[in-house]
Amino acid sequence: MKRYIALLRGINISGKNKISMAELKEYLSEAGYDTVKTYLNSGNVIFSYESDSETTLTCGLEKLIKDKFDLAIPVYVTDIDSIMDALYNAPDWWGTKNNDIYDNLIFVMPPATAEEISNKIGEPTENLEKVCIYKNLIFWSFDRWNYSKANWWKKTASAGIGEMITIRNANTVRKIVEM
Repeated sequence: MKRYIALLRGINISGKNKISMAELKEYLSEAGYDTVKTYLNSGNVIFSYESDSETTLTCGLEKLIKDKFDLAIPVYVTDIDSIMDALYNAPDWWGTKNNDIYDNLIFVMPPATAEEISNKIGEPTENLEKVCIYKNLIFWSFDRWNYSKANWWKKTASAGIGEMITIRNANTVRKIVEM
């Protein structure tokens, strides 16, 4: 069986789109997903499944969430090996654990592309943020103390791309890969 990560977008934020991770884990196990684990309350699910199609898994998870929680939640699914490959190929400036820098990984929901997202947002603000596209992921780091001046910070919420991406910080990405 192959190991996968599912990232649920926009759940458990300010009392909206509430999904109990314990219940989700139980429902997934009942549906045949194996060794299901969750991390944090923000929708990080790790599991094994006999499938060769991330699209099929995505549709299945979205349907399960709709059926069990009555919520239409976008889900991003990828295999652990793909995330490991991305981390191995991360730019040198990303994920250094520098407390002055905030490192994120932007997961682009198909059929959108990283290039499309980058074009909609525009250039990163010089000396405040850095961006690097790897496959269909975007490594993004910004100055923790001046984030409000950063172009990408402002536009990830306002450029009409919200349903096309889900974002996790470097610590979360590393943790879910290790689970």
